[in-house]
Amino acid sequence: MRTLIAAMMLSAVALMPGPADASLCYAFVEDLRRDLPGVRYAQVETPAPDPAPRATPETAPQTQTDADPVPAPVAPRSVRITYVAHSTFRIETEEGVTILTDFFGAKGSGPEPDVVTMNHAHETHYTDNPGDIPYVLRGWDHDGKGPADYKLRVRDVTIRNVTTDIRGYVGPEADGNSIFIFEVADLCIGHLGHLHHVPSEAHYAKIGRLDIIMAPVDGTFTLSLPQMIETLKTLKARVVLPMHAFGTYSLEQFLIGMSDEFAVKVNPTPDITVSLDSLPGEPTVLVLPSRPGVRMPSFGGDDI
Repeated sequence: MRTLIAAMMLSAVALMPGPADASLCYAFVEDLRRDLPGVRYAQVETPAPDPAPRATPETAPQTQTDADPVPAPVAPRSVRITYVAHSTFRIETEEGVTILTDFFGAKGSGPEPDVVTMNHAHETHYTDNPGDIPYVLRGWDHDGKGPADYKLRVRDVTIRNVTTDIRGYVGPEADGNSIFIFEVADLCIGHLGHLHHVPSEAHYAKIGRLDIIMAPVDGTFTLSLPQMIETLKTLKARVVLPMHAFGTYSLEQFLIGMSDEFAVKVNPTPDITVSLDSLPGEPTVLVLPSRPGVRMPSFGGDDI
């Protein structure tokens, strides 16, 4: 095993950018679930919601109107994350970059995106007509050139991807899904997309450290719940944002399965502002509502 890990390290280091653009998120360890000696995590409170009220995002595709509120600037060295719907999150950075994940047309409220990412599982994870968006990152081989391979810098954020396989409509599709990773404000943020299999050791090495993970928890169309829980406990990010739940039952079962190693909290609004210093002191599952007024499953009993 040590030989395998060493070989992966040498291979990955050869692919890493130069010192001026080096990633802070690569991490190579034999057991990703074991705390490393000498590593000290910040002991702070759970990321607090942004106090400004937010417009209600809908699940249907939306366009920005003059009535949309102008969002407050993102705090220095922070990122604002808003759950829009399904697998779509809006990520906003200090330098004004707006990213939408698994974009199928739903934008929520706020500025037009600079970047959208997509996955090929089915039509609620991509669109053939994204509109006039500067960077459209399709997470699969869409032009016959092989697996998607991105290393994009947009102002204060670097975006890269790690491909995984999907089942596909007519059989398995190699590299049909991308785990997109956003490196910004010294944070490593990962969106698992439509993950269909447990990552291999090589996948974990390419992913590296993740501080925040957006994870599908439907338990059927993507990974089974036991496999998803296993994957997340291996990655052990400080914040897990569940998505793609298709109702309260799978979400409830997911929260129960994670609660032995993760704190479980419910955010009152669909958005959070988080920095490296404000990450929670213990691994935490943080449930974001896609819109106000949705009742939390009986696990917590709170309105979200």
